Amino acid sequence: MDQRVTDTGLAFVLNGQAVNITPVPGERLSETLRERLGARDVKIGCNAGDCGACTVLIDGETVCACLVPTHQAEGCRVETLSGLVATDQTAQRLVQTFQDHGAAQCGICTPGMMVCAVALLRDNPTPDVAAVQDALGGVLCRCTGYRKIIDAVIATPAAPVGTIGVGASIRRLDGLEKVTGTEAFGDDVAPAGTLEIRVIRSPYARAAFALGDIAGWQAARGGIKAVLTAADVPGLNAFGVIPAFRDQPVFAENLARFRGEAVAAVVGTPEAIRDLNPDDFPVVWTPLDAISTVAEAQAKDAPQLHDERQNNLMCKGFVACGDAQAALAAADVVVEGRFSTGFVEHAYIEPEAGFAQIVNGRIEIHACTQAPVMDLEAMELILGMDRSKIRIIPTAVGGGFGSKLDISVQPYLALGALKTGQPVRITYSRTESMQSTTKRHPSEIHLRIGAMRDGLISGFAFSGEFNTGAYASWGPTVANRVPVHASGPYRIADYWAEAKAIHTNCPPSGAFRGFGVPQSSIAQESLFDELADTLGMDALEFRILNALEDHVPTVCGQVFAQGVGIKACLEALRPAWANEGAAADAFNASATGSLRRGVGLAAGWYGCGNTSLPNPSIIKAGVRADGTLVLHQGAMDIGQGANTVISQIFMTALGVQSTTLERIGPDTDLTPDAGKTSASRQTFVSGNAARLCGDALRAAILRAVNAPSDAEVSIADGDIYVKDSSTTHRIALAGLPVDADGYVFAAVEQYDPPTKPLDKNGQGAPYAQFGYAAHLAVVEVDTALGTVRAVKFVAAHDVGRAINPMLVEGQIQGGIAQGLGMALMEDYLPGRTENLHDYLIPTMGDIPPIESIIVEVPDAHGPYGAKGLGEHVLIPTAPALLNAIKRACGVRLYSVPAIPSKLSAALHGDANG
Repeated sequence: MDQRVTDTGLAFVLNGQAVNITPVPGERLSETLRERLGARDVKIGCNAGDCGACTVLIDGETVCACLVPTHQAEGCRVETLSGLVATDQTAQRLVQTFQDHGAAQCGICTPGMMVCAVALLRDNPTPDVAAVQDALGGVLCRCTGYRKIIDAVIATPAAPVGTIGVGASIRRLDGLEKVTGTEAFGDDVAPAGTLEIRVIRSPYARAAFALGDIAGWQAARGGIKAVLTAADVPGLNAFGVIPAFRDQPVFAENLARFRGEAVAAVVGTPEAIRDLNPDDFPVVWTPLDAISTVAEAQAKDAPQLHDERQNNLMCKGFVACGDAQAALAAADVVVEGRFSTGFVEHAYIEPEAGFAQIVNGRIEIHACTQAPVMDLEAMELILGMDRSKIRIIPTAVGGGFGSKLDISVQPYLALGALKTGQPVRITYSRTESMQSTTKRHPSEIHLRIGAMRDGLISGFAFSGEFNTGAYASWGPTVANRVPVHASGPYRIADYWAEAKAIHTNCPPSGAFRGFGVPQSSIAQESLFDELADTLGMDALEFRILNALEDHVPTVCGQVFAQGVGIKACLEALRPAWANEGAAADAFNASATGSLRRGVGLAAGWYGCGNTSLPNPSIIKAGVRADGTLVLHQGAMDIGQGANTVISQIFMTALGVQSTTLERIGPDTDLTPDAGKTSASRQTFVSGNAARLCGDALRAAILRAVNAPSDAEVSIADGDIYVKDSSTTHRIALAGLPVDADGYVFAAVEQYDPPTKPLDKNGQGAPYAQFGYAAHLAVVEVDTALGTVRAVKFVAAHDVGRAINPMLVEGQIQGGIAQGLGMALMEDYLPGRTENLHDYLIPTMGDIPPIESIIVEVPDAHGPYGAKGLGEHVLIPTAPALLNAIKRACGVRLYSVPAIPSKLSAALHGDANG
């Protein structure tokens, strides 16, 4: 269809409709589509063509809309996901298959993936895996591990599952919004034209600064409505996720402690913010010497980041039992290693974003978050305002993995709305997100492990130093969790482990899928392979021999009467260990070039929930007078499937399978506190609260008709029916009284896992349950180039009870992808890798086939025996890869990532690269 620029602007066809707009010179098509034309199914993750989230079709060809000036779309046909799913049969089929296979987790990359898939299937209706990888390889996903996306593109729609209860691989209950592009993320909720906020940040890792004539600067620029500084914070100019460590200022005062730290924020019209040059802002910097490593931070005369924390030591964690040094001295064999890991960036595809407005005198904050009630508590302090005047309404979250537990955009949104009296919005650029938000802790670990000739472990001494960056964030949690987990899921009678969190002038290190345990697992599982080899034992048999069992104390002295599933996970790998090992031997025996194949093992465990601290969740539900069943579910679903899993548990407890469930999602006005989405706690803790809530609601219904506990309950045609052995009771809801929420029947229940505090030696009961995992990785190493290619994974996970096996597989695949990135490619360097071009995360072509083995060893406390899963998968992935590399080429790497230069150096004699 031919179009042309008219007197009123530029014309093209969008999703079958002619549009006419007048973009400014150089305006990106992505901005035009989202802000002028309302096509917010087009997502922006990088504005640099690196992530592919903004992919659209222009005249049938896939393009990144962020790289296309709008003027180049003149006269073209532009298609986005929303238009395709409305009219295109191929897109409509993908809507079904993406849901059938769980191919959308958080959903932020899904529009780009599906648009690329439509283009592929139009040209090639029956693609193979390689064709899908090639066509969709330009779109990054941080959640799924890509394999389910491949399955969804190739597959045909599946028959629907008939039940919503525990054990059923049902579709995500929130899946349709993800695959049609209608789910609203942090940057999708503000009306076009809303005032925007731009944060002014330090360009230096450490610098003194002085603000200049802000009033004069503002007066000279049209469209600037307000400038925010520390002077505008009415309450506490500090935040932090742990009350005793609230040390990070909303705006720095006089001293910036890391590159990217906020010192001010500018609020203005979209035009004013677009034209804003941060270099013109009136601030004078005085750069100061900075420290970036733990060695520098602990050196004599090192600058101190916080006066009250001597030698830049924030805190320690410690666990000891028996006499580790004596056992090591008596051991027949001792192995030792010094391991290092670097910063890892979360790299969620959705940068931090949100919107705030004042409604009836209250401040409403809409933002991507993993912890809405924690946000409420923080904002109450920062704003110096009673929490009744604050409402947190989370948006959908386009990936979190721990970093979106911390405060980011929330204070700037609230302060901007309060100061201007107008709605405001903010979206971090990709560089801003990577500069200013938390990372995985770099670590320096020294570990010694001993064993006797029979293979039993004798002595374990661990010392770890963790670079916690400029502020605390989750550093105390990492320091305390690592010594509990550093043993791995094994019986070790003589144990000593200490972890230190140390400040540097780096971005704050925080929560990232595993809270420090992946770092310690690299050391422990690598040396387990070294011990097995030294003893002449098979690596799998060595682990099985030493595996923890029921009734055997952990290193914290905790004894579980049931549910210790690590041996079952290891046993599940026996066939693959034998088969893949034989295949690798045959491959290497016939190899004539530089490729060598290796097979590696590693195991892991992870305690679900807070360490020795209260950890409650509350779930509420009710039945309206019209028969609608409502679940108030305040647990944030960041892609892991909480909305679905918690609903399945609730419906199973209620005993109602055939009715529609209305879910009211996280909102501090409407849903009780289900706790933060972290530490693999939601299935276990909120799932238990949902089970108790379902039980209570069921009991209330049965009492109404004096029915026995085994009666059948159903809801149909606006009434409740209770069938027992003798009769069917009908409860006519329309005439019954309702409570303040409009419910005829209602229940609210809480669950808090039973734990015990740790004593001075770390003895106690830190977690009510652990989950267990064992991974096998097959790699090919090019010994000439130093490159590593993952060929296959086999992952056995004890989840207690698989509430939704499809979602379990999705978590396994996604966690392996992140662990692979940590092991082989991801290396965040402050000031140097602040985009998704220089910082590499796995693409669709990097993730090999993954065989998931679901092991079910029921937990005593879990809902229907279920255990948490999200963190566990990442933990054994990197060490399994490192062990596979060693078996392929004979080189043990002691630092990650195993980039080609590092592996090549090790092959030539430098083990540390």
